[in-house]
Amino acid sequence: MHSVMWKQAVEWLAAAATDPQECKREWDHGKGTALLAAGRYWDVLSVPDRLGLLALDILWRDPAKAPGPTLVDVTARRVGFFLPPDPVSEWVGFGVRHVGRGSWVAVPPPYRPAGRLEWLVPPDGTGALHSPGPLELALRRATGTLAVLAPVNAEAAAPGW
Repeated sequence: MHSVMWKQAVEWLAAAATDPQECKREWDHGKGTALLAAGRYWDVLSVPDRLGLLALDILWRDPAKAPGPTLVDVTARRVGFFLPPDPVSEWVGFGVRHVGRGSWVAVPPPYRPAGRLEWLVPPDGTGALHSPGPLELALRRATGTLAVLAPVNAEAAAPGW
């Protein structure tokens, strides 16, 4: 059963490539990442890692709904939430980037990390994505939490403490 899920996840992700077979070869025998077109099957909302990790934790608290595919770039310190394509949406926030049609996203295979990229929540092959409404609420809550923590962190870093 588990291998069927991974196969479906590979096929689902590779479908966003200009050449799905080449994409799968790159995952298995190349650098381990492939550039996939955003905006057709999914968009990506990229946020700073502290915000994204906290928002993902908030999303996990709803036992009725597992979060959608979520990717982390450990070098760039960014978290990417895969959500339905929406060419007219406007996501606003410090460090928030909406990646849609006309953009490309470096993606590792769903079954292992590749270099600096790793799935926090790998795709399950069903096409399930983050719902924009709950994701926005989680990001707002995470922003509020980080705003409260920022003054505490600034005091802790002050000289003489």
